[in-house]
Amino acid sequence: MTSNRRLGAEDSATRTALLDAALGLMAEEGYAAVTSRRVAARAELKPQLVHYYFRTMDDLFLALVRRGAERNLERQAKALASDQPLRALWALGTDPTATTLNTELAALANHRKAIRSEIGAYAEQFRRQQLDALTRVLEGHGIDKALPPPAFLMVLSSVARVLGMESALGVVTGHDEVEALVEDFLSRIEGPAR
Repeated sequence: MTSNRRLGAEDSATRTALLDAALGLMAEEGYAAVTSRRVAARAELKPQLVHYYFRTMDDLFLALVRRGAERNLERQAKALASDQPLRALWALGTDPTATTLNTELAALANHRKAIRSEIGAYAEQFRRQQLDALTRVLEGHGIDKALPPPAFLMVLSSVARVLGMESALGVVTGHDEVEALVEDFLSRIEGPAR
């Protein structure tokens, strides 16, 4: 049953401060640290304001997912429109900040169905955007038949994700060799990094 009580405006500076506080807590201490009291304290606001802007903590997490995903879809679109889209995609995939937050969001999604559905829907949007750009690049170089774009995309993004996760744990064996392999491949397609 949904409450029909009034909620704070979505474009409010207070709402933004609460989301920023939640994001900071999640990045530094993990999703379990994101409670209404801790979010309010970090934002230097009263705890009641958390529930004025978000009916539940899941609503706060959903807003956080949506805000981050929309920003990252724009960021990715810009990167994929660059003159070296594969390098840009690789750089986004190996961003250590994104790895930390994605790990926390995956753990959160494991316990909350609504969050899992939202992340899954956005992940499909990211994948389609990536695949469209990647298909154009590989077709432009005549290698889309030997290396199907969906397979290439899965390999590239999976390798980037594993490198990020392992680096966060201090595991680096084999990383230099994999990065050199990726660099060699990207250089063959897009030339040296600019």
